[in-house]
Order: sequence, then structure tokens, then C-alpha cells
Amino acid sequence: MLTLDRSETTSTLDYSNLNSSIQETFTAINRFEWQAVDEMMQMREQQLYLQAGYQNFEEYCQAELSAWGGYRRINQLLGAKTVIDASGELGKHIKNERQARSLLRLVKEPEKLKQAVALALEENPSPSVSDFAAAANIVVPSTPRKKQSIQEPMVPKIQEPMVPESAKVTVLSQSHPRYGESGVIVADAPNNWQQIVAFPDGERLLVNNVDLDAASIPFPRERTYPPEYSEVIAQLQQQHQQELERLSQELRIGLQAEAGAKAEAQVQEQIQSLQNLYKQQKQQNIQLQQRLDEMEGLRKLETENQQLLSRIQELEHAVQERPAQQWGNTLTQQATKALNKQVKQSLEKTIDLRSLSVEPPKENAQECLRLMGMALKQIATAMNNTQALEAAAIILGSSPTQGALAIRTEQLSMLPQAVSDIRTVLAKPRCTWQDYWNVAQEYDVIKQDYWAELTTQETELITALQNASTEPPTIGVGSIVAHADPYRTLYAAKGEVVQDLGDELVVAWDHWRNESKKTDRYFLDELRFWEG
Repeated sequence: MLTLDRSETTSTLDYSNLNSSIQETFTAINRFEWQAVDEMMQMREQQLYLQAGYQNFEEYCQAELSAWGGYRRINQLLGAKTVIDASGELGKHIKNERQARSLLRLVKEPEKLKQAVALALEENPSPSVSDFAAAANIVVPSTPRKKQSIQEPMVPKIQEPMVPESAKVTVLSQSHPRYGESGVIVADAPNNWQQIVAFPDGERLLVNNVDLDAASIPFPRERTYPPEYSEVIAQLQQQHQQELERLSQELRIGLQAEAGAKAEAQVQEQIQSLQNLYKQQKQQNIQLQQRLDEMEGLRKLETENQQLLSRIQELEHAVQERPAQQWGNTLTQQATKALNKQVKQSLEKTIDLRSLSVEPPKENAQECLRLMGMALKQIATAMNNTQALEAAAIILGSSPTQGALAIRTEQLSMLPQAVSDIRTVLAKPRCTWQDYWNVAQEYDVIKQDYWAELTTQETELITALQNASTEPPTIGVGSIVAHADPYRTLYAAKGEVVQDLGDELVVAWDHWRNESKKTDRYFLDELRFWEG
């Protein structure tokens, strides 16, 4: 605010600065007044006044807020808040309670209320109290309309007892903007369920009988009928009940037929799904049988190689024991040559498995090559054969040395366990990058090998987890949040996001856990992560 120096003359004052300061002061007053309204609505809706021992909201206002007008002033502010909420986007042009007071009688007709606000804005971009009152009077004139008599040739009008014009009543419905206020019935009611009530501020409203408290006033709360129409009404009610039962029976039959059709469609869909599953299972069985045949062939080949290797070792041992002895029997020498020739041919066939490293089999290529490489490594070790050693090194992806092949073979023996552990982690419902990394770092040496064994969906999931670990956290379902606005009374309140509606998030607050209202909707910029 502008501070005036009294030592200066009034001619030195700047009109623009002083005028801006005055307008900012009144704007701040209105803003804090609306903030107080929001807090009062929370006090009333959540019934927090019960914690201080007050029996109701009116008692609290009279005891704690009497210096600011008490319950009457608070009720006026709450009525103004109702007018602003019913006006929608046009409500931002209503600056204070005095402007909203003249529009309160239109709150139950939102379209007419918006029409009145728009009309006031057309007359003046910054409308005053009188502008809003004039616009409301144009849209809905405040003068009482004369009752028009409606001729009812078939059914005569029902006579109801009249209410004394000086009857005093009180509004008891909390949803009514005049809740807790007393007034006087000043005119005949237009119907049997409402009364025209005049309040102390001069406003007349049409109020439902059920919203009023007047034990001493015998106005009717329900419609009564003459005795001659009771039988007719009973017959109509019976016919209506029979019609309802007939419609209910037809609806039940229709729902049963619809449920039967849906059940039949579901059964057909399940049968089709089972047939497709049977075909897939059959194809998988065929592929599995082919793989088993290939593995059986590899085992037979390894067995033959072991037998030949054992035979060669026996012959070498026999030669070492009797080096000077000559094989006198020609038949024995020929048999030995023939056997050596067969061993050599079998070995050459075994060494030709190196071609598989260039063009591996289509089904489970890595597993077949790994087994073949291990078999060749054993043959190379036993026979000290260079070609077998080179073939094993090409297939296993290592250097053609005994030490390198031994290390590579030990690494590949961990491959099935590595693939199983990684797939177990990825199958968890809320798997994170850290969960995957805790398992994967144990098998980092064979990363290229187990990566080739994983499916495309699994590798894409690992990549997505890695990308998500580098992104900043965002508020979503399950996040623990609080209000972002530091001026809110419940700024430090704790809540959890339970639903994502796209533009808005639904938050369940801890302090509402025992209340009827447990959640509320907020935009993303209205929330922050709860810091404890």
C-alpha cells in the first residue's frame, strides 16, 4: 500500500499510485474473503466444529465469528459462493458478496442466472451491485405474478386449509441458501407443497413445505383427496402395479434371452480358442519332437566318438608296452589299418561340424551349437586334434586354446540358469530396472549369449525399464501427494492418487478416511510429492 508523507502537501500526491493502491487493497479484501468462504465450507462439510464441542455449525459461528457478523454474515457469504459456483465461468466477474446477493434468488435456475450475469456484463464490463440487481430484475421480475385459474372440468380442485398470513417459519434444509433463517408467510401459496416466505432483508422466496419448520402452522405437507376419489385412485394404483409387474416380467424374459445368447457366443468363442490352442500345441509338439531327434542324433554321435577314442587309446597303450614287437600276423596288420581308416573317416566327419557355425540349424540354434562345441572340445582334448580344437573354438566363440575353451565352456554352462533367473524377474508384476540389474550383473560375462536367448518382447521390456530409470518421477496412480498451493489450510495433508482421469487425478486424503467424502479431483499442477 501507498504510504503518505504528511510533511508533503496534498498537491504532490500521485493520483495513479494512490488509486492503484486503493483498488489493490479492495481486491485483496475480496480474495481473502473468498478464501475464508472455502475454509468455512470445509468446516461445515467435514463437521470439524464438533472437535471443539459445538453442537452445530450455527452455534460455532455465533460463538467464534460474532465479531465478523456471526452466523448471518457467514450464511450470506456461503450463499454468494453458491451463486458463483452456479454461474460457471461467468462467476469470476462477481467480485464480492454484495454483488451476489441480488442474484441469490436465481440460484435454482442456473440458465437464468447466467443470463442475468451476461446481461450485466453487456451493460458494464465492471458491473456494480445495482447493475447485477437490474439485470436480475430484467431476467426474472421480482414483482409477484398473479395466479391464473386453470379450469379442470373432470376433477374439481381440492380444498386445503389456508395458512395464516402472519405465520412465522424457519428454514431447516441445509441445502437451502437461507438455511437457519426465519421469515413470515405473507401470501397464499400457489400450490399445496410450497409457501411464499418474506425474510427480514425484504426478499420473498417460494420455499417447499418440507424445508420449513412450523409446528404451530397447520399447512399441508402431502396432498389429500376427497373420499369419493379414493376408490378410483386405488384402482389406478392397482392397474399401475399390474402394468409394472407385466413390464418387469417382459424385461426379465428379455434379459434371460439376451444372457442366453451371450452365453452361447462365449461358448463358441471358447471352443474356437481351444481349437486354436490345440493347433498351436500340435505344432509345438512337432517342433519339440524334431529337436529331440536332433539331440538324440548328437548324443549317438558323441557316443560313437567316445568309443572310437577309447579304442585308439587302447591301441596306443598296446604299442607303448611292446614297442619292439612286430605284428607278425598280416591279417592283424590289415585289420589295424582298416580300423585306423574308419577312425580317421569318423574324425573327419566330426571335424566337418565346423560348417554348422557358418549356417546353424533353424530350431534352437544356440543350444545345438553349444552342445556341438562342447563335444568337439572334449574330442580335441582327448585326441589332441588341432582341427577339432579349431572347430570347437569357432562354434563356442573363443580362442583355439585349451584354457580359453575351458573358460568358455564354464561360462556357457551358466546360460540356462541365467535365462531362467532373468525371465523370473521380468515376470514380476512391478518389475523395475534395479530388480533386473541385481540379477543381470551376475551374468554380465555372458550378456550377449543370454540376450540372444530372450524373446523380442523381453528385450523391449528391459530397454523400457532402463529408459524409465533415467526419467524424472511423475505423479501418477499410487503416488503419495500433498497440495501444491502453500496458502491452502491443508497444505501439509497427505493423500494417495487412486485414479488417473487424463487431465485430472483423483486423490484419497488420509484425514478424510473416516468421513463420508474420501476423495476429490485435482489438476496435476495443483499437487506435489508429499515430503513427510
